[in-house]
Amino acid sequence: MLNRPPRRHRRTVPALAPALAVAALLTTAGCSGGGGSGAGAGAADEAAASASAAAARAPSPSPSVTVAHTLTEAQAKSALVTPADLGDDWTGTEGAATWRDALLKGKADVTDCQRLLDGLYAENLLGEPAGSRAAVGFDDTDAGAQLRYQVGAYDRAALDSSLAWLKTVPETCGQFTATDVRGGQFTVRAVAAPLPGLGEASEGLRVTVSGDGGGWPAVLTLDFAAVRVGDSALSLTDGGLDDVDAEDVRRAAEAGTRRLEEVLAGRTPAAALSAPASASDSAAVPAPDADADVDMDAESDQPSGRPSEQSGDEDEPDADELS
Repeated sequence: MLNRPPRRHRRTVPALAPALAVAALLTTAGCSGGGGSGAGAGAADEAAASASAAAARAPSPSPSVTVAHTLTEAQAKSALVTPADLGDDWTGTEGAATWRDALLKGKADVTDCQRLLDGLYAENLLGEPAGSRAAVGFDDTDAGAQLRYQVGAYDRAALDSSLAWLKTVPETCGQFTATDVRGGQFTVRAVAAPLPGLGEASEGLRVTVSGDGGGWPAVLTLDFAAVRVGDSALSLTDGGLDDVDAEDVRRAAEAGTRRLEEVLAGRTPAAALSAPASASDSAAVPAPDADADVDMDAESDQPSGRPSEQSGDEDEPDADELS
């Protein structure tokens, strides 16, 4: 048998040893180098680059996350316009005008335009606010007009989408036909009514509804305006069976934008304009009831321009009686 030299046992070096050795060398080099240059600085740069790459691979927050709404309930109420902002002819509303049911409840012959008709009826063309909100209504009894004004905190993406859609309405729904529940047909027309210089974004429309629907010859004019300030927005609708003054909407939008900007900046609107539009929330115009009956003028059989809630037909007392 051949004599073989005894085997030497291999010494197992822990896997961590090379890493520790490298770390020690880097530390030594870093201490011996001057001014942060040399191998130590290079290793630090490589480590920083590796960390940056890892951070870049980390999942980023979803862009659809809803932005926090900063408009509080108290601020929303403070941002509402008042009769003083509108003019001498405007007072707190007595209730929703009945032409709303007679001329805005219908089915559009163009599918994409149903949203406009429904939004005008429900007064939510901007969609539902995602945060605090406040609304108020006013009547101009001399002109037979009614104005509803609201302020709310919205989801920013949804709000921008609604404003973008409103911009397309004059082109996509410039004219269409609506049929009411009694088979009467109305022609609906929409044109742009710009509001330049208000807020961070704004859109305006003038919509007319006319025809001989259900035996009620009438022409309804509706002016709509919306203004965005941050994630909040104001919107208003001024409508009536007589000619509607576009300046009323412009005046309300300008005053409302100033008030909204003031409250979002943490300031209180001017004292002269800070009085509430009415003594209670009863001045706010609620969303119309889809099942409500249409209140018709008994004499003319036409949609009444009067509010649906009146204080009565009692005669006003003479001035001599009051004295």
